[in-house]
Amino acid sequence: MRYTVVNKIFVVLLVTLFSLFIVDRPAEAAGTGPVISIAIKGEINGGQAALVHKAMADAESKQAQAILVEIDTFGGLVDSAVSIRDMIISSPVPTICYIKNRAWSAGALIAISHKHIAIAPGGSIGAAEPIPTTEKTVAALKAEFAATANKTGRNPQVAEAMVDKSLGFPGYAEPGQILALTDYQATKVGFADIVAPDRDAVLAQFGFAGSQVIEYTLGWQEKAVGWLADPTVKSFLMSIIFLAVLTEIKTAGLGVAALIGLLAAALFFGSQWITGIAGWLEILLFLGGILLVCLELYTPGVGLFGISGVIAIFASLFLTLGANAAAINLLAISLLVSIIVFLVLVKRLPSSKLWARLILIESETKSAGFSSSLDYSLYLDRTGITLTGLRPAGTMIIDGNQLDVVSEGQFVEPNKLVKVVNVTGNRIVVRPVK
Repeated sequence: MRYTVVNKIFVVLLVTLFSLFIVDRPAEAAGTGPVISIAIKGEINGGQAALVHKAMADAESKQAQAILVEIDTFGGLVDSAVSIRDMIISSPVPTICYIKNRAWSAGALIAISHKHIAIAPGGSIGAAEPIPTTEKTVAALKAEFAATANKTGRNPQVAEAMVDKSLGFPGYAEPGQILALTDYQATKVGFADIVAPDRDAVLAQFGFAGSQVIEYTLGWQEKAVGWLADPTVKSFLMSIIFLAVLTEIKTAGLGVAALIGLLAAALFFGSQWITGIAGWLEILLFLGGILLVCLELYTPGVGLFGISGVIAIFASLFLTLGANAAAINLLAISLLVSIIVFLVLVKRLPSSKLWARLILIESETKSAGFSSSLDYSLYLDRTGITLTGLRPAGTMIIDGNQLDVVSEGQFVEPNKLVKVVNVTGNRIVVRPVK
């Protein structure tokens, strides 16, 4: 009996010690390697997403113990922030966020995607009202914030109030005021675990004191990706892609337009691939579309290959841009620009057989001897013989030419002599000759 009681006490002590241990550490370490530190500073864009994507891939290969994301940002592009949020939530390596000064707007979404958040003295988090502030954008971003907070064990209502100022949050923001939390407010509502003066204090708090730290900051590659991920640059690249497709259909085989288009596509999809936005599906759709267009160019048929190829290209671009209303707008603008430029160049480009089948090139002009209608005025005051009875319409013959005519209203028998008394366009009026 005494042995059983001792065993129970021993088990309780072990469970208690283990519970204390896991409170100190964010999760069981993924490995025994270093701590990966990622600096997200300045505007959040595709370059920041590329940096996080690269660092997280290295963290797995290096068997990192944890990933420390240090944030100091006023915000940036929502799509890039959502991409970073998804990478953090799905990371097999434990993650910690350290808000060094501020995590506003899109930065707040990245911060609350971590299980553990530390904030520097004087730091702040929130103020995530989208621009433009429309009902649709507010609703979408509010749902993203609420879902993320719920996923990481935080109060979704606090997250929603950071986006929608109409909500407010009692004691911190009145309805009509957007919610932003200071360091001590963030710890009080559970949006920060501790207030820490520096990185060492953060690492010590979560059990990684003395660990090797490998820092990842923006390099020229990430800056280039950020520039390519700018909406204006993406629209320009898509315009070049569309223009290249139209030019190849027109010229069929010059190759220069195809080369420029493929280069633009490589820059477009390459930047999205590095940031983790574009996957194999989008790239395979685009390459499949190009292949189908080429098949249509060199084996012109009923247009099935060409139409399918264009649809596949549009689908790949639409999915890569986020498959939303903003993607449709960007595609529409890019297509319009490419069509305008193409129409300017079209007269200087040689024509392919496929283009000739799609577009009517020859025209019947007066200079080529064509006329929209015959000039019947030359038959005025001329006489001829009716071939059929005029009831009042029928036919007659003048100098061997058969004409459709009408009488002035009376019936005229066949083989009667009639005279042309009026010609209006192609309407010829005749009268019997007594």
